[in-house]
Amino acid sequence: MGEGGDAAERVRTGESWTQFCRSLEQAGGVVLAGGAPGDLFDRAEGFRYLSRLTRAALETFLEYSDPAAPALHRPVHETAKIGADNPDNHYLRAPISGRHAYRIRGRRGTVHYLGFGAQSPGVASTGDSQQSGYVEAGDLEIAADGSFELILSREPHAGNWLPLSENSESLLVRQTFLDRERETPAELAIERIDGDGRPAPLTPEALDAGLRAAAGLVNGCAALFAGWVRGFEKHPNELPRFDPGVSLGAGGDPNIAYYHSYWRLEPGEALVIEVMPPECESWNFELENWWMESLDYRYHRIHLNKHTARYEADGSLRIVVAHEDPGHPNWLETAGHRHGAMCFRWIRAAEHPQPRTRVATLAALRAR
Repeated sequence: MGEGGDAAERVRTGESWTQFCRSLEQAGGVVLAGGAPGDLFDRAEGFRYLSRLTRAALETFLEYSDPAAPALHRPVHETAKIGADNPDNHYLRAPISGRHAYRIRGRRGTVHYLGFGAQSPGVASTGDSQQSGYVEAGDLEIAADGSFELILSREPHAGNWLPLSENSESLLVRQTFLDRERETPAELAIERIDGDGRPAPLTPEALDAGLRAAAGLVNGCAALFAGWVRGFEKHPNELPRFDPGVSLGAGGDPNIAYYHSYWRLEPGEALVIEVMPPECESWNFELENWWMESLDYRYHRIHLNKHTARYEADGSLRIVVAHEDPGHPNWLETAGHRHGAMCFRWIRAAEHPQPRTRVATLAALRAR
């Protein structure tokens, strides 16, 4: 019996669903593994993280999975977080294939940064994805009214063009805000050029493959970023430059220099981060939990960027991370966490200065 017949039989017997559920159970091993935090708060967040990954994976590989009928959706947002998600970003994804050609129609809006990347499989799972092309709004021909078109294809195309490869699987769109209250996001829609855009009826093969891919993402993503954090723990409360090749393999933006690390603070302690910002489009710093989810920025101030930060008289930047308010304008809340991951980003910077870090007491900071 061929592969299609096997899938049909797995759906008929319910084995497709059983295997999916077993794979989710296996993912729980990442939360319980040695090296993962053992306290109940972190463990509860870990299992919630798996539930969020499951929700995002099912939407990605079942609801929005057909490259013949693509649609943009938000896989990462306020309650679904993956791999140091940026609170300043509005993320979009669409399924694509190098077998087809696509057109994006859009209106630029006023969002500070808008970028499009075509990725092969592996984003946020194996970490070995390849990028066939990347363009940002500054590279595009945009009409006076803000409208534009962008073609995605393997064959070169005049005008706005995003190259695809035979392995292209997903389109990733980043819209980065400096001020969400004042900026408007781009309006975007994608269509397949060489087809009518109507999805095919669901088949047993599509269901079986979608459940397998979803379970693979949950397991792969959880294991990938837990491994990253265990590496970050080797340099606590420091911010070394992260390997650009590794970040690209996980779907990172090629225009961003990343500084990933780990923070840990006892009561009465504060992490002080100081740097002279270079000429850049923007920068961003955020706090995350141990699972590399940004802390809840809906209710807590856990990140800063070029627009929202206050600067010293000489133009330098000082950020203070603490459990309690130290009386500094750039205080970031730990939101009930005693440790976690963190990330500093320089976006299209002329140079990449190394942020300096030190742990101080709240009493000393308040005495200044």
